[in-house]
Amino acid sequence: MISQKTKYAIKALMELADETAAGGSALTIEEIAQRSGAPKRFLEHIMLELRNAGYVGSRRGRAGGYVLIKRPDDISIGELLRRVDGPIAPLPCLSRKSYQRCEDCKDEASCRLRKMFGQVFWSYLLLIESLTLSDLVAEGGLPEMVSG
Repeated sequence: MISQKTKYAIKALMELADETAAGGSALTIEEIAQRSGAPKRFLEHIMLELRNAGYVGSRRGRAGGYVLIKRPDDISIGELLRRVDGPIAPLPCLSRKSYQRCEDCKDEASCRLRKMFGQVFWSYLLLIESLTLSDLVAEGGLPEMVSG
């Protein structure tokens, strides 16, 4: 599961992307909080992280606030998840950036857990790595998943 922090980060970025697309200007923390439903105190820390990561910029003064400085097409949802929550792999031995051998594993090559979770995880990665902020803010949003 993604954390509440990541949900608020994505919602804040969507609000900034919507504002940019509408030709608007910077949004204050209060405006982002009101539009996204994120608590202001929590959002202050998130926006600082997003600024430090290069997703948003801040402006001072009367027309100040936060603006998106990366194009929505250039903001990968997979990278954002890692940036805010850390590794997204279900097992440490499957992580690309934070690989660790499982303490209780004798042989990764024959580990059935690693193989099964690896197949599921790589499918998930293909999807999550292909998504951008643009996909989330596009008219109509993402297609509904068909359950079967």
